[in-house]
Amino acid sequence: MRHYLITVTLSALLMVGVSGCSNSSPKEATQSQGQTENAQPSATTKAVSEIDTTGISSPDGKTVVTLTARNGQLRYGVKRGDEEVLRPSRLGLRFLEGQGFDEDLIITNVATASRDEIWEQPWGEQRVMRDDHNETALTVQSKGSGQVMVVRVRAFDDGIGFRYEVGRQEGLTNVTITDEITGFNIDPQSTAWWIPSRKYNRYEYLYRKTPVVDMPIVHTPVTIVADTGTHISIHEAALVNYSGMSLEQNRDGDLEADLAPRPEGHKVVLQTPFVTPWRTIQISDDAKGLVNSSLILNLNEPNKLGDTSYFKPGKYAGIWWHQHIREVTWGSDVIHGATTERTKRLMDFAAKYDFDGVLVEGWNIGWDGDWFNNGDVFSFTETYPDFDIEAVSAYGKQIGVQLIGHHETSGNLTNYETQLEDALDLYQSTGMSVIKSGYVADGGDLKWIGDDGVARYGFHDGQRAVEHHLHVVKRAHEHGIAMNPHEPVKDTGLRRTYPNWVSREGARGQEFNAWGIPPNGPNHVPNLIFTRMLSGPMDYTPGAFNLRPNELPDVHPDLPRNDPRSRIEHTLAKELSLYVMIYSPIQMVMDLPEHYEARRDAFQFIVDVPADWERSVALDGAVGEFAVIARQERGGADWYLGALTNETAREVDIDLRFLGEGEFEAQIYRDGPEADYETNPYDLVITSQRVTQTDQLSFNLGRSGGVAIRFKKL
Repeated sequence: MRHYLITVTLSALLMVGVSGCSNSSPKEATQSQGQTENAQPSATTKAVSEIDTTGISSPDGKTVVTLTARNGQLRYGVKRGDEEVLRPSRLGLRFLEGQGFDEDLIITNVATASRDEIWEQPWGEQRVMRDDHNETALTVQSKGSGQVMVVRVRAFDDGIGFRYEVGRQEGLTNVTITDEITGFNIDPQSTAWWIPSRKYNRYEYLYRKTPVVDMPIVHTPVTIVADTGTHISIHEAALVNYSGMSLEQNRDGDLEADLAPRPEGHKVVLQTPFVTPWRTIQISDDAKGLVNSSLILNLNEPNKLGDTSYFKPGKYAGIWWHQHIREVTWGSDVIHGATTERTKRLMDFAAKYDFDGVLVEGWNIGWDGDWFNNGDVFSFTETYPDFDIEAVSAYGKQIGVQLIGHHETSGNLTNYETQLEDALDLYQSTGMSVIKSGYVADGGDLKWIGDDGVARYGFHDGQRAVEHHLHVVKRAHEHGIAMNPHEPVKDTGLRRTYPNWVSREGARGQEFNAWGIPPNGPNHVPNLIFTRMLSGPMDYTPGAFNLRPNELPDVHPDLPRNDPRSRIEHTLAKELSLYVMIYSPIQMVMDLPEHYEARRDAFQFIVDVPADWERSVALDGAVGEFAVIARQERGGADWYLGALTNETAREVDIDLRFLGEGEFEAQIYRDGPEADYETNPYDLVITSQRVTQTDQLSFNLGRSGGVAIRFKKL
C-alpha cells in the first residue's frame, strides 16, 4: 500500500496548524462568574488521500501525541519532553457485524482546533475551572468497508484524552462491539498501584504496589510511576451508554482496554451515531500534580440538568456505624436500629452542631434475614412499624435537619427501577434532597429481568449498570434529589454534566475497619488519594473517634462484637485530616455522638470544617506514603489543611504561600510526641498561633498519623 506523508512536518503542524496554541505558556485565566475567556475555538483542516503521520501537542508544548496509520493499523504514542511516556499503542474497535475499525485503516482527514475557557462548578474542590487544550480529529476509513470514524484527541498540560466517534452510515446502524483494542504500552518495569478487576468485591480491595509486568486485569484509575519519576494515571471520562474499561496485560507492559462484558459475552450494544468514553492519561512530574489535575472534569460535557441548587454540600450523622459495629441491626429481627426515637436523638445531635442531615439505614421492609440476597423483596416505600418517616421528617424540619434517604437494592436493578418513581415521590413529599443508594452484590451478580422475563446478571461497570445509574440520577433530579450510590459504577467525571450525582463509594471505605480482616491499614488512604480519588468524590465516611470499636462490651447476646483485629489503624489526628484529604461534598460524621462529646476539643475541627471549596491545592506527597493538601472555604477567606502518612513516621514541612495576603490564626490539631496508630493513637495536641503567607510550619507525624489545621482569617 502506498502512503503519502502529510505535507507539513509534525513541528510545523503543532505550531501552525493549531491556531492560537503555540508552545507559549498558558495565559492567566481570571474571569467573572459565568463568563469565559479566550473561548474562541480555532480550527484547521487538512484533507489528503492518505496521511500516515500526524500529531498534536499540549498548550505548554511539553506533551506531544503522535498518531500513525501504517500497515493498516492505527497507533498513537505519547512523549513528555524527551521521555517516551507511552510507546506506540493500538487504537481501534472490533464489531460483530462486518468490518470494524481495527485493520486496513487509513487517515483521510485531519482537523485541528484549540480552546481556552473558564467554567464554574456549582460545588466541588475548585469553583473556577480552566479548560485549555489543543485538539486533533482524525477521520479514519476502513478500506475494506469504506466506513469511517473519527478519533478525537485532546492534549492538555496535565495529560491527554481521546475517544472514538462513529456516525450513522450505510451498513452501520446497529453495532455490537466485541472488543476495543485501545492499548497503553508502558515500560513493564514501571511501578504501578492497582486493584484487581472482575472480582467478587467490585472496587473494594486494598491497593497493591508492583511492577507493571505483575499486574493482572485491573480497574482504573491505575497509577504508574516510571523510573524517571514521571507519574501517569490511566482512566476514562464521560462513561455513558458503554461498558466500563479495565486494563488487561497482553505482552509485558502492553495493556489493553478490557470492557465489562454483557451477559451474552459481547461488550457493548448500541446504535449509530455514538461516541465512546474518553480514554484518559493524566501526566505529571510528581504525585501532587496528579491530584491537581482537572483533565477528567474538562473532558465531560457541561451541566445538562439546569438548576440543581436543591443540593447543598454539608455534613451528616447517621444510623450506620451502630450497625457495622453490631450495636444494633439493619433488620427488625434482633435490635432494630432505624427507629423513630433513635433518629430523633441523632437529629438533636446534628442540630446542636449545625450538621445538615441524618442518614437512616434499615428503615424499610426487606432487611430481615439474609439482606445481602434480598434484592427481590426490598420495598422502597414501606417502613418498619417502629419507624415513622413522616414524623421523623417533620421533626427534622422543625430543628433544621433533613432526613437523608437510603435505598439498598442488593443488586437487583429491576426491583429498584419498578419502584423508583414511587420511592422518589415519597422522599420528595417528606422533604428529602439526598439519597444514599446501595448495590451490594458480588461482582458479576448484578441482576435485572430482560424483556423476555428471564433474569440476567452482569458486572457493576457493565453497560446495563451504566445505563441504570444515569437513569436514576436523571429521575432523581426531576424530584429535586441528589444521589450518592455505594457499590456504584466508578466515577468518570459525570458530576459536571449531572451535578446531582454528588458522591459515591467505589473503594474500601471506613466500614471495612468495623469488620474487615485485615482492616484498611495505614497506607490505604495515602494510596486512595493518588488512585481512586483522581476520579472524583468519595463517601469514605470519616470521623472515627473510638479507634478500637470492637473492644466495647457486647450489647446483646445475639450480637457479639466483630473481631478486635478490625479497627481504625489511624491516629486521631489522621482521622481529623480526612475531612480535608478525602473530598466529598457530603461528609459523614460517622461515629457515635457520645464518642464525640467525650473529646469535645478534638471534635471542634469536624464542627468547623466545610464540605465545599473555593480552591484546592495538593502541596506535597508520594503515592502510598504521605500527602499534604490545602483547601479554601467556598465563599470565605478561611483555609483548611490536612497532612497524613502511612506506617512510617515522618516530618512534613509546609510552605504557607497558598494563604495569600493577611494574617491568620492557625488552629492546629496534630499528633502528640507519643502518637502511634498501634501503641498510642489518641495522643493529640491542639495549639494555635498567628501566621502569614511568609511562614513555614513543620510537623512530626506519628506512624499512620496526621495533622489538621484551620487557618482562620483575622
